[in-house]
Amino acid sequence: MRIRRLSTAVVAIATAITLAACGGQREANTGDDPAGGRLTIATGNTTGVYYQLGGAYASLISSKLEGYRATASETGASVQNIQGLAAGNFDIAFSLGDTAADAVNGKGKFPVKQEVVALTRLYSNYTQVAVRASSGINTIADLKGKRVSTGSPDSGTEVIARRLLEAAGLNPARDITAQRLGLPESVDAMKSGTIDALVWSGGLPTSGITDLTTSLGKDVKLISLADVLPAMQKTYGDVYAAGDIPAATYKQPADVSTIVVPNVLLVRKDMPADLAEKLTKLLYENKDALVQVNAAAKGIKLEDATKVTPVTMHPGAQKAIDALG
Repeated sequence: MRIRRLSTAVVAIATAITLAACGGQREANTGDDPAGGRLTIATGNTTGVYYQLGGAYASLISSKLEGYRATASETGASVQNIQGLAAGNFDIAFSLGDTAADAVNGKGKFPVKQEVVALTRLYSNYTQVAVRASSGINTIADLKGKRVSTGSPDSGTEVIARRLLEAAGLNPARDITAQRLGLPESVDAMKSGTIDALVWSGGLPTSGITDLTTSLGKDVKLISLADVLPAMQKTYGDVYAAGDIPAATYKQPADVSTIVVPNVLLVRKDMPADLAEKLTKLLYENKDALVQVNAAAKGIKLEDATKVTPVTMHPGAQKAIDALG
């Protein structure tokens, strides 16, 4: 099946959704086969930015990288993505920087160091904690005793949610009623009133959060995370940084202080250098097509491409970045 080039935002979004829905098993060993093969991209929840950009990137690969066809798979996101990448179920994976750091250091959900490397740093994720306005929740500490969606199982959101709670002095297992829901399910639960709050880590804007804030209006709000950032940084380092969610993003009354985490695009160490180089060049040479799908892609900057520590760059990707710079 021949996939047309992206030309408009409408076409890009439609292509992204179609390709993402086709995600599945690898059909060919990409290896050193000059004929290429099929590449699978691990993304995230259907209403998240990973899913949208992953679908658009798959379309670019299919239409512009001779000999290759790509699909984007819906997943639970970061942890699951890296586990699947290391196991050979995916060829390319989106991940939060903190989860990737755990993976290469053999920490957290990764008891063994994972053999993954980066093609590039991407845009930054913003930690978004939405609460029902009537719940009395104004800080993370106020989540005690509440019903909270902490994100999909084995997602980067779940990792951050647990760390936020611990930074506020709460025990994630005892002090809240945790619901491990994907973003679409979390939004539905907020609308129906079956949960009091949700935690989400994603780019700006995230369509699911836009849906929630548009549907509920003043009945939902985003809360500040400024008070827990120092504890997060003390424990986990500068992978967590201060940031703001502009008021206009979700039509909130004011900017909201939050915690920002970089995203990275990962592959296995054994990916052929030539392929890694081509994939990296493709992304930067066609960045505008990704921006058409979601404005978060504006945050993908060549000058930041190699800022992926403690993850290392794939040599092929490094070659591409050097040439582009």
